[in-house]
Amino acid sequence: MPKKFFEDMAKGKRSQRMTPGRVSVSPERPAAPLRRPPEEEEPEEMEISPEWIPEIEKTEKKFKKRGFSSRKKARSRYGLWLLAGIALIFLFFAVSLLFSKAEITIKPETETLSLNGNFSASKDKSAAGLSFDLVSLSGDESKVLQGGEEKQVSVPAAGTVLIYNDYSASPQTLDVNTRLEGSNGKIYKTDKKITVPGLSAGAPGSVEVGIHASMPGADYNSSPLDFKIVGFKGSPKYDKFYGRSKGQISGGFQGTSVAISDGQKSAALAEMKDSLKASLLKKASGQIPAGFILWKDAVFLEETGEDLKPADSQGSATYTLHGTLYGFLFPEAEITKEIVQKTMSDYDGSDVNISNLKDLSFSLANAGSVDFATAGTISFSLSGSPSAVYKFDSNKLISDVLGRNKSDFKQIMSKYPHVASADLSIQPVWRQSFPERASEITVKVNYPASN
Repeated sequence: MPKKFFEDMAKGKRSQRMTPGRVSVSPERPAAPLRRPPEEEEPEEMEISPEWIPEIEKTEKKFKKRGFSSRKKARSRYGLWLLAGIALIFLFFAVSLLFSKAEITIKPETETLSLNGNFSASKDKSAAGLSFDLVSLSGDESKVLQGGEEKQVSVPAAGTVLIYNDYSASPQTLDVNTRLEGSNGKIYKTDKKITVPGLSAGAPGSVEVGIHASMPGADYNSSPLDFKIVGFKGSPKYDKFYGRSKGQISGGFQGTSVAISDGQKSAALAEMKDSLKASLLKKASGQIPAGFILWKDAVFLEETGEDLKPADSQGSATYTLHGTLYGFLFPEAEITKEIVQKTMSDYDGSDVNISNLKDLSFSLANAGSVDFATAGTISFSLSGSPSAVYKFDSNKLISDVLGRNKSDFKQIMSKYPHVASADLSIQPVWRQSFPERASEITVKVNYPASN
């Protein structure tokens, strides 16, 4: 019995030294099922060796410190991100304000008119009413004709002369076939009736006219000449009226030559008139000052002479037409105002432009009897369907909207009565007012295209 008692005590001590949670089974008997007694529902506290306590406290402090530091860093990161977001939003709005702009698109009011009216204009710009300017260009057109049978031909020499009036301020009329004595001692005659303008600001008046030799033949062909008017000989006018030829006097011939039929000459002359008028009109159009209009029907070709040189041995003859183109120029602003006043019953004096002004038809009254070179006043008619467009003052609108609220735009535009539509765009889209600098506001006016 004592032996067995000491063995049981030894077994009990070994069981106490075992690691908690492990069960030692005696080889003499089977292990009992692992059941916790009712009184052991709470976990059994583990005994801690005293020498472990410093290490445990040290580890606990270390983990506590690490956890606190991590949370602190996390909060710092969240704060930085928040500040960065606020800064970006502020920067976005600041940059948007720097690049703010407003664009206004205006479509002005237009009105189609019906025009068929008479007008008058004066060359004197100091006179009341409409004024005009005169453009004149001289030129030649030639055509080679092929002749037929030989026949006796008598052709007088021809050329162009400038007649000057250095006598008085009064104009001087000279009849057709006025005799001029050339510095070569031969007599030539004017091709038509002319009026020589008087002195102006101390300068002699002048007019251009065609001349022909008083007799046929090559003897009257000449290089440029000076002329005196035979009819003024013995009077004070003789030395004060004089002429100088423009270029050579040529074409004089008398003898046998290949003949050019009258039908050939008539057809060639009509063709040369059209060609000469077209070429001179093209030159004149390039010389029109800005702000003036020259209607294609307001130009007139005046023939100043023609030459038909004798045919050569091959039967070819050169036919030349000399002419001067006269065109009436009108200030666009003046003629537009006259048209609007005649056609608009409710015209309120606003600035108006006519987009198709060049399309109107011009007709000069008594064109056959007008002396283009000396005409001081003219009467004419205009007809067509002018398209009147009201002008818009962009600078005034910019001044009116500077710094104003976007909601005021409709009220501001009510002060502009002749506007068909007005569209507004402000950038950035969230901005509710116009920029305060004029350079940031653009006004586009969509006028109809001018013809």
